Amino acid sequence: MGAGRKTETCQIDTKVDYPNPTSEHVSARNLAKRNLGGVIFGCTNKTIQECLTKQLFGLPGAHFQYIKKVDPGLPLFLFNYSNRRLHGIFEAASPGEMNINPYGWTDDGSERTLYPAQVQVRVRMQCQPLVEDQFRTIIADNYYNHHHFWFELDHAQATKLMSLLASVAVAPSSFVPENTSRRNVSQLLPSTEKKEESEGCRPLALEGHMKRSSWASDVSDSDPSVDEEKAEDALFRVMASEFEHFRESDSTGNASLDGHYQQLAAHSQDEEDLILGKLKSLAFDHEHQDFSLTVYEGEHAVNKDKHLGDEDPISKQVNFTENNEYSCSSSHCQSTIAELLREVGELKTFKTEQTLKMYFLEQKLVQAENEIQRLKDQSEMVETQSISSMAQTDIKVIHPLEELHLDPTESIYLFGGYNGESWLSTMESYFPSSDESKSLKPMNSVRSYASVAQLNGELYLFGGGDGHLWYDTVELYNPVDDKWTSCPPLNGKKGSLAGAAMNDKIFAIGGGNGVDCFSEVEMLDLDIGRWIRTRSMLQKRFALAAVEHNGALYATGGFDGNEYLNSAERFDPREHSWTRIASMNTRRGCHSLAVLNEKIYALGGFDGEKMVPSVEIYDPRLGTWIDGEPMKQPRGYSAAAVVKDSLYVIGGVRAGNEIVNTVERYKEGLSWEEKISRVIGKRCFMAAITLC
Repeated sequence: MGAGRKTETCQIDTKVDYPNPTSEHVSARNLAKRNLGGVIFGCTNKTIQECLTKQLFGLPGAHFQYIKKVDPGLPLFLFNYSNRRLHGIFEAASPGEMNINPYGWTDDGSERTLYPAQVQVRVRMQCQPLVEDQFRTIIADNYYNHHHFWFELDHAQATKLMSLLASVAVAPSSFVPENTSRRNVSQLLPSTEKKEESEGCRPLALEGHMKRSSWASDVSDSDPSVDEEKAEDALFRVMASEFEHFRESDSTGNASLDGHYQQLAAHSQDEEDLILGKLKSLAFDHEHQDFSLTVYEGEHAVNKDKHLGDEDPISKQVNFTENNEYSCSSSHCQSTIAELLREVGELKTFKTEQTLKMYFLEQKLVQAENEIQRLKDQSEMVETQSISSMAQTDIKVIHPLEELHLDPTESIYLFGGYNGESWLSTMESYFPSSDESKSLKPMNSVRSYASVAQLNGELYLFGGGDGHLWYDTVELYNPVDDKWTSCPPLNGKKGSLAGAAMNDKIFAIGGGNGVDCFSEVEMLDLDIGRWIRTRSMLQKRFALAAVEHNGALYATGGFDGNEYLNSAERFDPREHSWTRIASMNTRRGCHSLAVLNEKIYALGGFDGEKMVPSVEIYDPRLGTWIDGEPMKQPRGYSAAAVVKDSLYVIGGVRAGNEIVNTVERYKEGLSWEEKISRVIGKRCFMAAITLC
């Protein structure tokens, strides 16, 4: 009878990390680096100002598993928990690292930071913050409860967020004041500071504006002697600077879009170049304008070289209307500014329209992809149903394997798992002797880290998860009619548990939920119709392996929350208690157990530091473990089962953090043989069993 293969929770992106399995589960989506399109960081009203002024974002250490995948240039966003608003658009200015500032966000620097997973940032585009209702639908798949969501974004989500934020970007015209009556140059900055500070942050537009405008660093609120000619000259130069930044930000924000989206924005490029050219030309003219012209007050001429002790003549170079509004020294200047502002407004309107079109096109593309996948699934289901349909008038059902003249007793049933790119809901019957497989009806959902047991010719699959959430669900597969049905759920959500059948009952043993490791054992009594708790094991065991042999249950290894174990124990239903048996020679979890020729084989696994190829054999008659011949490859997270007189170990993760696409075969008296499977490919975290 096949044994359950149990694993600890682990993140894969073609490489596998081995974090503490009890603490990292809820902090990440587990996106591969190539699929990571952006990251949202968190802050509050108390910490947002430090995030922006120090240009450093941080998260708790548990998030470093994906923060280390951040490369410079990756889009970033900042979510304020205090008012639940999303700020952006930022980008990474450094790789993700631990403790760039080990004392960040502390009161006096005397304590270590609580947010060591850090990235240095810079502003990509100045945008108004989004309230949660505006962006919730874009990251709906990230919410694991009503108020909390995972911070990792795929490329589609990041692109949609940037498009939405770009539609409310701070326009260049917002940096041009409408009323500048006799103010010093520092008062020409946007008047949004008070409003933004009420929300607990320094205004993004102001901060980026100060950094990008070379003149802003040269003036001060405490310097009222700055003359108005510099103010006028600065005004034109900052307009040109801001417009150029606006265009560059727009180009950067849309760099990742597909070609047909870029064509939508191509029409506005010539208009932007024309306006930018006019602004730069106008700024250049004002920078070199001869301000030694004579100005007039009433009918009297006043020379610019007049002493400062007299009435300030420079203030009279700037005329003010009756409404106290700013105007240039020439009608040509005024008309040019008005024309440029109108064109900038039209361009911003056009850009907003194109952004919305891009967003709707992306939605239609996603809908089309979903429809294609739905049709594919429907086609496979119709094909499976047609193969298993009744072929004779006496209502005899022909199983898909019988149709192909394959013996089900020579196959291994494989359930779900992970192939390096996707979490799987597939089920197939694998024939290792010929390296053939037959697809069967898939499970009702993707499932990994689960356990499987056989009772009365039917297969019970329970627990596990989808890479993000643990399950308490139980599914029953009937090999005769190739159908799945739902069963009573477990008493709690758990994965990386072990399972076995004994005395017409199904046992779910140990496991964990990402927070706790369990010693508890549940039993499905078909007469009662629900799972009931029975005698717990002597130790907590997460990522253990278990098997039934000669009317007793055996549980070995696993992780107890502190270390990997080499201990083992046995449950005897006659005594209704667990007793300790001899310990293995090697600590191991994420390993497999199988029974071959009345002996129990412990195969591979993870010893807390590395994958191991070692094999240990337990003889219940002698009560001792002996070392067996090691496998060709160190591997864990694999599946193991016995077909006839041969033991097979399928897939898993090998040393070097690579998902395995090979199958190893062992026959007593012979050495291990390894071959690449053409039909299984790379696969791990699956459950496996054979029909007895």
